Amino acid sequence: MRAISLCILIGMAATACHEAAKPDTPAAAPAPAAQPSTATEAKVENPLTQPWTGPFGGVPPFDRVKVEHFKSALEAGMAEQLAAIERIVANPEPPTFQNTIREMERSGRTLDRVARVYGVWSSAMSTEDFQKVEQEMAPKLAAFADQIVQNPRLFARIEAVYEKRGSSGLTPEEQRLAWLVRTNFVRAGAKLDEAAKKRVAEINQRLATLTTQFSQNVLGDENERFTVLEKAEDLAGLSDALKAAFAAAAEEKKLSGKWVVPNTRSAVEPFLTFSTRRDLRKKVWEEFVTRGDHGDARDNKAAIAEILSLRAERAKLLGYPSHAHWRVEDSMAKTPEAAMDLMLKVWPAAVARVREEVADMQKVAAREGQKDPIAPWDYRYYQEKVRKEKYDLDENELKPYLQLDKLREAMFFVAGKLFDLHFSPVEGVPVYHPDVTVYEVKDGAGKHVGLWYFDPYARPNKQSGAWMNAYRDQERFDGEIPTIVSNNANFVKAAPGQPVLIGWDDAETMFHEFGHALHGLCSNVTYPSLSGTSVVRDFVELPSQVLEHWLSVPEVLEKFALHHQTGAPMPEALRKKIERASRFNQGFATVEYLASGLMDMKAHLVTDRPVDAAAFEKETLSALGMPREMVMRHRFPHFLHIFGGDGYSAGYYSYLWADTLSADAFEAFLEAKNPFDPEVAARLKKHVFSVGNTVDPAEAYRAFRGRDAGIGALMRERGFPEPKTDAKKK
Repeated sequence: MRAISLCILIGMAATACHEAAKPDTPAAAPAPAAQPSTATEAKVENPLTQPWTGPFGGVPPFDRVKVEHFKSALEAGMAEQLAAIERIVANPEPPTFQNTIREMERSGRTLDRVARVYGVWSSAMSTEDFQKVEQEMAPKLAAFADQIVQNPRLFARIEAVYEKRGSSGLTPEEQRLAWLVRTNFVRAGAKLDEAAKKRVAEINQRLATLTTQFSQNVLGDENERFTVLEKAEDLAGLSDALKAAFAAAAEEKKLSGKWVVPNTRSAVEPFLTFSTRRDLRKKVWEEFVTRGDHGDARDNKAAIAEILSLRAERAKLLGYPSHAHWRVEDSMAKTPEAAMDLMLKVWPAAVARVREEVADMQKVAAREGQKDPIAPWDYRYYQEKVRKEKYDLDENELKPYLQLDKLREAMFFVAGKLFDLHFSPVEGVPVYHPDVTVYEVKDGAGKHVGLWYFDPYARPNKQSGAWMNAYRDQERFDGEIPTIVSNNANFVKAAPGQPVLIGWDDAETMFHEFGHALHGLCSNVTYPSLSGTSVVRDFVELPSQVLEHWLSVPEVLEKFALHHQTGAPMPEALRKKIERASRFNQGFATVEYLASGLMDMKAHLVTDRPVDAAAFEKETLSALGMPREMVMRHRFPHFLHIFGGDGYSAGYYSYLWADTLSADAFEAFLEAKNPFDPEVAARLKKHVFSVGNTVDPAEAYRAFRGRDAGIGALMRERGFPEPKTDAKKK
């Protein structure tokens, strides 16, 4: 069993993450294996169970996949992998790395391929018939994972290899893999007694069902709850491009002659920024922030309480004080206290900045005749007015220069300059939707590195947000296997023949997710379980967050921020405005994020009582001093990161942790006085982007930077007062 297979199996049933993509290895429980006849039949008839064929080392058979293929393919894959595990444990030879760990890496190939495609359908093609399969298979996949993790004969062999890892001639990477496999098994309950294993298994199956339903409920509210604009007056303040996009969204919903604001972040935020209709801003905002919270069949609050309770019980069985302690142990932070300490160091400065921002906005609102205090649905609208007033910078002034296609070219340019990776479109590769395009990636010598799939547009049955997936991990222990990665977004498609114009925040998100893709494409390891983005949660965001910095590099804007009508490059004066305003609204952005991170950690530290989601949110935010003019970025009823799977549970703090690294990492380029300095870029690739999980992440960062990162660079980047002493992170 490849360690990564277990990661994907459980997480895919409940959607992976929206800013990164691989959930961590969960604990799970015994399930009946698929019947041999089913497995044999599936192998003959099911395209999902066949090795991938075609160019580039084989590609996913997206064009031949049907929903009815998934169940039998998953069952066939599970049966095949269980048979492989049985061969490993039945081997009469003493356990070695070669006959145990390497054989585990080889096992599960079929299931891994099926799971990757299954994950695509879960996040991007989640039709009603697929959701039924998901509901049925989620607990079965959880049970299958535990059937392996709780196999005492297998664990005995793993333990034997682990104990001799330093004296058996293993390479450093092989020693790391032996440690990782053993650690994951222990953390999942391999050393528990039979009664505890049984209960952990029951919990995992129930959690798989609950997190799957949670994700489907959120998707249902995004698909079926949206705001219809009935008349032209409802469009006041919106750009022509936004009006056209909302008209196109209405056509898709068969509401010709009207306009629809889809219930996704990429549509809601620009509406809240530019609409002059306060009544409609409130309506759109309320629809968005109440996803999963309508007291109906898709309400998620009861599921949240049960998920938190079951996670707390599982943590206790596994020997941890709380779910937060269990999750954070396997991270750079190591303890919830360290993660909380970082967040609470930043929180006061961020809240103070929000107070300043609100005061500025209230003055503008008063001049315009609004007597009411700034409300959450006013924040983006008036922040844009303040930005215009303070920095003479208007989002509508930027958008004509931010074309989706040109920004994609900009990302390719940065990848070439930093990492010598070059992208070119390819035809004839199967895709799962006509919106998807495929690119081959080569290095400077012309060697094939991998494929990159791009799925940029919102549509029904696709979850909102943005994320990266790996369809295949780079490896070479049984021959060179190139990676296949994807980036996914939810931009509103423009009218035919018109460019898609996006905001600055969305452009940063594109670069962020592309950073995850580059993390996968730069991977240079032997074993797939250690490949690419298969790293601890608070390190996986470093490559993505550091790449965001290159969006605003002058050379990038000069070449690719071109006016969609004239083709003229963004004027230097406008670029200077962006630079001057770079710290604008950091209070809002930081508090919005930190509120979600603190709520996540605090909820997963509760062990002595049930958590009522609504009451907990109200009480905790009040105690923190949450500004009433805003809400946290992800309210609990739609917080997919932490309730759509285990992936980011008690781990949403990781974006801030990684940003302390990414801010410090980019300062290395500033110190070199060249954002594309070849020596710094080579170190970044060698020690951060290419090593996967073959070395401890703290050691990897020190190898790149020559030291640990403190909080100073983060505070400087956000324009917050620096701490008196910039203590280096442990």
